[in-house]
Amino acid sequence: MTATGDRDWASANQAALTAALKALRAVLEQRPQEGPSSEPSPALELLAQKFSLTPFERDLLLLCAGVELDTSFVDLCRKAGGAPNPTFSLALATLPGAHWSALAPTAPLRYWRLIEVRPADVLTSAPLRIDERVLHYLAGVSHLDERLHGIVRPLRSSDQPSVAQRATAARIAALWSGTAARGEPWPAAQIMGEEDAGAAAVAAGACAAHGMGLCVMRAADLPLAVTERVAFQRLWEREAALAECGLMITTEDADGPETLRAAAAFASSARSALILVCREPLRSTSGLLARFDVHKPPATEQSALWRQALSPLDPHLRERANGVLDDHIERLVNQFNFGAGAIAAASALAIDGGPGENVGERLWDVCRAQARTRLDDLAQRIETTAGWDELVLPQPQKDVLHNIVAHVRQRTKVYEQWGFAAKSARGLGVSALFAGASGTGKTLAAEIIAHELRLDLYRIDLSQVVNKYIGETEKNLRRVFEAAETAGAVLLFDEADALFGKRSEVKDSHDRYANMEVSYLLQRMESYRGLAILTTNMQQALDPAFKRRIRFIVNFPFPDEAERAEIWRRVFPAATPVENIDVRRLARLNVAGGNIRNIAMGAAFLAADERRPLGMDHLLRTARAEYAKLERPLTESEIGGWA
Repeated sequence: MTATGDRDWASANQAALTAALKALRAVLEQRPQEGPSSEPSPALELLAQKFSLTPFERDLLLLCAGVELDTSFVDLCRKAGGAPNPTFSLALATLPGAHWSALAPTAPLRYWRLIEVRPADVLTSAPLRIDERVLHYLAGVSHLDERLHGIVRPLRSSDQPSVAQRATAARIAALWSGTAARGEPWPAAQIMGEEDAGAAAVAAGACAAHGMGLCVMRAADLPLAVTERVAFQRLWEREAALAECGLMITTEDADGPETLRAAAAFASSARSALILVCREPLRSTSGLLARFDVHKPPATEQSALWRQALSPLDPHLRERANGVLDDHIERLVNQFNFGAGAIAAASALAIDGGPGENVGERLWDVCRAQARTRLDDLAQRIETTAGWDELVLPQPQKDVLHNIVAHVRQRTKVYEQWGFAAKSARGLGVSALFAGASGTGKTLAAEIIAHELRLDLYRIDLSQVVNKYIGETEKNLRRVFEAAETAGAVLLFDEADALFGKRSEVKDSHDRYANMEVSYLLQRMESYRGLAILTTNMQQALDPAFKRRIRFIVNFPFPDEAERAEIWRRVFPAATPVENIDVRRLARLNVAGGNIRNIAMGAAFLAADERRPLGMDHLLRTARAEYAKLERPLTESEIGGWA
């Protein structure tokens, strides 16, 4: 409705309400009305229809409103009933069509709390007062009930739904239409989808199809006690009828079982348009809720959304770098799986970053930062600065690592543009197993790959993921993979042999579920759109069946003397002052690259504290400490001739 239309309706509503109060005053004064009564107030008539009020209940509600809106009604009530407030006895004695059932707690006036019954010894003499939210509604003033403030908020989304999302919204609207036609309460709908998949756009579309707005609340804000939840639900359903809107309840990963049960119970007894947004199906007391899956827009629609969001760019910049910008958009779509809201936010941040030709690089960095939000709570992010020149490995292993980078970088072209994904949906994830002793460079290789791809690297602590309770490990893994899907981040599962040991013989339910956990992890790795790396110190402990499902296996050998010498040459930064360092003698230390770095850094601290260049004596002292940590003796063949 336009602003002019709103003013016209408010004026008409006020005039009609005044006329209705005048007619009611004539009844209380027991005098005939002067001429035909005016049409009832539009708001009053709508309220009577929404809550199925009888004419007597309607007039009683209007009487309670009259006391608040017109002071003369106080004197009329005192003259007619002996009290300044309306009472049931006054209404039963003076209003036409009076019936005792209007006093029942299950009747509309009390069930929907349109009126408040003040404490009194006798029900019929108890003072009655109209609810403030209802009074404002009758007066033509629309606002959210103050008891819902901070819990429920109107949802105003500017996101344009995709074709698939509009189809899902239409299916939900059709479900409600079918039950409404049969005179049944509207069933709650359950939307399944990851964050930013467009659930809000679907819910808003379904409500708009029935001429309704949409409000949203968190499942965590639902009362857990049954009596409190029933009272809250009745308050909301009254608000839904007055404001003509549906409710979207969102669940979060942190929600506990009690919160999810409360949400399911709330949905199962819903009598108005209600949509649950969750990651896992919820079962209500009456069975499974109607489920609708939503997904982020496909790559072609994401490209169009990026172009639309970047349209405010400086026209001269767009003209000079039009083709380059298209290349950047293609690169973004290939790597980041964003919904409409995230695309709009990332584009705004990149544009606000200031003028310049490097908007594509800013976009990439903004997308990386935006995608970290959920994953930072689930895994440890490793800052990656290492380059290929820091890794000392035989050439065959380096070739495989470069192969991994190529697979990640070109996966969209091969899968989508060249059609390999259409052949089979299995095995499209890029997974790698890095096997070797501790300190041989497995984690360093993962850092180099992430740095080369300009992606975030997250280390997954399996001790935090694996849970003794059945089904919890899979839930934790699902959260990690779903959070990482948005950015296609590099996931590093350190010491994976803790979970990937050879499958034991199934002797009880725990063995069976342990094997299911491993199978679930492998399945998610195969479908993960990014790179998942597993590291192990004991490759022989892995089940051969698991190895067949991993695309790359890289063995990190213990470095020989020549490779150790090369590591020593590269371990000291250019700014480090060194003196008389003998790399050939250092290479005789029979330790891996990780230990070499520990020895070099420890010696640097000793030299800095002594305020002189780093020398062989510093390295000897820290080598002894490192060997003691390893519980190994430092032999004469390793350090002979050092000092």
